[in-house]
Amino acid sequence: MDLQEFLSETQADVRARMLDGSPFAELAFSEIVMQHMADIGMTFEPNGCHYQGKIGNANFRLSGYAISDDCDQLDLFVSLYDGVDTLSPIADAETKTVADQCLRFLLLCAEGRMASRLDPTSEARSLAETIQSIYNGLDQVRVFVLTDKVAKAKNFKPRLIGKKSVHLEVMDIERLYRHMSEGKPRDELVVDFTQISGSALPCVFVPGQADYDYALAAVPGEALRYLYERYGARLLEANVRSFLSVKGKGVNAGIQKTLREAPDRFMAYNNGIVLVADEARLSNALDGSPGIAWLKGMQIVNGGQTTASLYFAKKKYPDTDLAQVRVPAKIIIMKIQDAAKEEALVSDISRFANSQNAVRQSDLSANKPFHVDIERLSLTVYCPDGVGRWFYERAAGSYMTMLAREGTTPARLRALKDTVPPARKLTKTDLAKYVLAWDGRPDVVSLGAQKCFDRFMASMPSPEEGGVAPVLDSTAYKAMVAKAILYKAVQKLVRPMFQAFQGNVASYTVALVSKLVGEQFKLDRVWIRQGLSPELLAQIAIWAKEVHEELQRTASGRMISEWSKKPDCSEAVLKAPYSKVMEGIPELA
Repeated sequence: MDLQEFLSETQADVRARMLDGSPFAELAFSEIVMQHMADIGMTFEPNGCHYQGKIGNANFRLSGYAISDDCDQLDLFVSLYDGVDTLSPIADAETKTVADQCLRFLLLCAEGRMASRLDPTSEARSLAETIQSIYNGLDQVRVFVLTDKVAKAKNFKPRLIGKKSVHLEVMDIERLYRHMSEGKPRDELVVDFTQISGSALPCVFVPGQADYDYALAAVPGEALRYLYERYGARLLEANVRSFLSVKGKGVNAGIQKTLREAPDRFMAYNNGIVLVADEARLSNALDGSPGIAWLKGMQIVNGGQTTASLYFAKKKYPDTDLAQVRVPAKIIIMKIQDAAKEEALVSDISRFANSQNAVRQSDLSANKPFHVDIERLSLTVYCPDGVGRWFYERAAGSYMTMLAREGTTPARLRALKDTVPPARKLTKTDLAKYVLAWDGRPDVVSLGAQKCFDRFMASMPSPEEGGVAPVLDSTAYKAMVAKAILYKAVQKLVRPMFQAFQGNVASYTVALVSKLVGEQFKLDRVWIRQGLSPELLAQIAIWAKEVHEELQRTASGRMISEWSKKPDCSEAVLKAPYSKVMEGIPELA
C-alpha cells in the first residue's frame, strides 16, 4: 500500500467513525491519530476535547489532550483536517498558525485567564482548570498539529510559554503512514552516533546468530538524554509501559540520586538498557576499535526508566554532570525478514529483558492463545448474511496490511472492504473496553485503552498458574462481537446528546444496561441483527441522560473524566435509581 492508498483508507476510516456517531470528520480524524500515537508510546492516554473560539481578535483552537499519570507531562493536540482525497501539501505557515491558536489556549490556561471564559459544563473548562493547577509542576509540554495533508516541516522551534519550553511537532499523513503501514513505530528512528557523540559507539560485536546480530556497548549518558529529548516515548517499546516518575523513593529516585551525587559510579550501579534495531552500520571508534556508526529503527525494550531519568534529572538540575555517565547497553540487530516473526521476537526479548521488573505478560500479549483464537474465529465466522465478517486486529496495522496484500486490484479491494469494512475492525484494546463495560467496570474502561487492556488481561485466568482458560468457540465469539455492537451503538447515540464526556457516559451506560437487564439480554439477537432495535435504543437514550446527570452530581465539581476512573464513581453511579424498563424491547423478550 502506497501513501495515496493509505490516505484513501484513512479517509474511509474517518467516514466509518462518523457512521459510528462521531459528529465531525475533524474529531474522527483526531481520534484516529491520537489513539495511534498513544498505542505506539508517543503520548499518554488521549482525550478528545474540541474547542474553537475567539477572544478579542485572537483565535483559539484545541482538539484533544493527554496528561501523564503524575501530572508532570502534558500534550495538546490541534487538528487541521481537510478531508482531501489526493495527496496535498500544506504550507508551514498554516500549521504554525493553528499551532499558535493552541498555544494561545495553553498560555491563558497557564495564567489562569481561560477557565472563566468557558462554559462551566464543558470539558474544555475542566481542562483549563486542570492545566492552571498543574502547569508550574510540568516537566514537559508538547503541542502536536494533526493533518491529513503532507507537511514539509515535522518539527518547529520550541516556544516559551509561562517560562516553560513547549515543543511543537506535526503529525501529517506522511508521518502517520510511516507508522501505521508497517505497524512498527521504530521505522523512522535513525540514531547517528558519529553526530551525537562525535564518533562511532565502541562495542564488542558478535555477528552470526540465526535471527540477529549482537553487540555490547556503553552508551554516553548525554547521548541517551539527547535521544529522549528528541524522540520522547517513541524511543521506548510500545507494549512495555514504563513508569517514568521520579517522585517518591522508587527506582527512578535512586537513579536521579546517583546521577547527582556519584555520576562516575552510574555504570557500576545501573543494570543497563536493552536495545533492538532493524539495521546497523559498523565503523571504527576514535581509538580504532570496532564501533557502531548508526542504528536504524532503534528502540529501547528495557531501560525506559533509566533513559527518562537521565533526561529529567538534567532538565530539573542543569548542573547534573552527564559527561562521566556511561550506561551499559545490550544491542540486538534484527535479521528476520518476516515482519510478524520479527515482532514476535521483539516481544519475547521485551518480556525476558523486563522479567526482573515484574512487567506482566499482558503487556506483550498479542501472541497469546486467547488473541490468536479470536483472530482465527474472525476469519471463519461470517455474519448472518453469509457474506460479511468482522476483522480482529491482533497486531497493530494488520487490517491495513490485509487490504494491501489481498486487495491487489481496485475491484478486489472494493469487494474486500464490502466483506470487512473498517467499521467492523476490532482491536485488542477495543475488545477489552467492550467486555469490561458489559462486566460492570466502567471505571476501568475510563482509565484509557492501554490500562483497560492490561486490567482485562490480568483478570483472565492463567493456565500457567492453574487457572482455566476461557473457552473460545463461535458462540463465545459472537457474544463478544454483540457486546462490541452494543457499545458502538451506545457511543453513536450518546455523542450528539452531550457536549462533553461522551466516552465516559457511553461506558457507564453500557455497564448500566448490563446491570439492569443483563440476565434477560439476548446477545444472540444483537448478533443476528448486527445492530440494536429502535425500542432498545429509545430505552438507552433515557438511561444515558440519567447516567450523565449522575456523573455530574456525584463528581461534585471534579473533572468528570478523572472522577469516572474511580471505583467509587462506578459504585455511586450504578447504584443510583433509574427509570423502569420499557415493554416491547425485542432483545429482552
